[in-house]
Amino acid sequence: MSDLEGMRIAIITESFPPDVNGVAHCVVRVAEHLTRHGHHPLVVAPVSARATPGADTAFRYPVVRVPSVRLPGYPTFRLGLPAWRIRRALAAHRTDVVHLASPVALGAYGSVVAASMGLPVVAVYQTDLPAYARAYRLGRATEAFAWRWLRGIHNASDRTLAPSSQTAARLLEHGIRNVWLWGRGVDTDRFQPARRSEQLRRELAPDGQVLAGYVGRLATEKRVDLLAPVAALPGVRLVITGGGPAETALRQALPSAVLLGERHGDDLARIYASLDVFVHSGPYETFGQTIQEAAASGLPAVAPAAGGPLDLIEDEVTGYLVTPGDAGALAVPVAKLATDPALRAAQGEAARRKVLGRGWPVLCDQLIGHYAAVLGSAARPARVPA
Repeated sequence: MSDLEGMRIAIITESFPPDVNGVAHCVVRVAEHLTRHGHHPLVVAPVSARATPGADTAFRYPVVRVPSVRLPGYPTFRLGLPAWRIRRALAAHRTDVVHLASPVALGAYGSVVAASMGLPVVAVYQTDLPAYARAYRLGRATEAFAWRWLRGIHNASDRTLAPSSQTAARLLEHGIRNVWLWGRGVDTDRFQPARRSEQLRRELAPDGQVLAGYVGRLATEKRVDLLAPVAALPGVRLVITGGGPAETALRQALPSAVLLGERHGDDLARIYASLDVFVHSGPYETFGQTIQEAAASGLPAVAPAAGGPLDLIEDEVTGYLVTPGDAGALAVPVAKLATDPALRAAQGEAARRKVLGRGWPVLCDQLIGHYAAVLGSAARPARVPA
């Protein structure tokens, strides 16, 4: 084993750029931080549907791709398949710790490989697979199978990191052991109120409407359709940023909304900062990274009182928490904020203050503490009570 000043971390992930989602983004930020601080990450990821030749060479760490298959109903996402090259890659890398990023398919095989090599494992829970089974109406048997599958992966790991307190409690209730709390960082330099663009606001709301915005994947489980009452509010223009399999249906269901497609980097930051209110509709969020990005941009947020938003939004202080799955409940606080600029400003300022201590360097240092702990270090982050 290498010393803790230069740990060798193999991150086995279900998704990685050019895919655009929370798992891929988190892995990139972690790997970047590890590299900057003298550690040696290796990323193992599925071949992407969007892959372009040579793109992985742009990263400052090695990326190993494994064969993948298309996920039915979601053509831009692919499931990684078991491959002997994973074992060879970990051996050549001289891995100290395996990090399973939102393990489901590739992560399950990675868990088996790690066990056979005697490597400690940190599993990061991020995708609520049982809830997705419910959202797609796959039946109780499928949901129960999802929990059994996840228990097998996570209980074979040395510790599981949950992104929010409610998610951690739910994992414990379903028999997953060794659960610890680890959130997500946010780039408060990129996402900030100073990026507000009056020109963009005029383009999106030529009649001076209040801009309520959603950012995220457009998929069934995100329930973006629940924003229809928000889109119908007088004096409000709904702006949706993101892409996914539900995009065509949402264009039909929300004809008055502006759909901007996928945006990235500074362009995305400019969109956030140019909004007046952020609204999130998905009831299955284990964390809710876009809520943090909106807060950093100085926006009040309205979201379901479930999962990650419970940790991220202080009700009536930085936004509003509403009944999950209730479209009307989402529209009520948006209407209130739309007619009260002073309230929007106060809640937006409070939201930004709340996230200023949650930068990626802080969160990644916490993650390194978890790596060190499974390697036998005395560093012990606070544990989630059982």
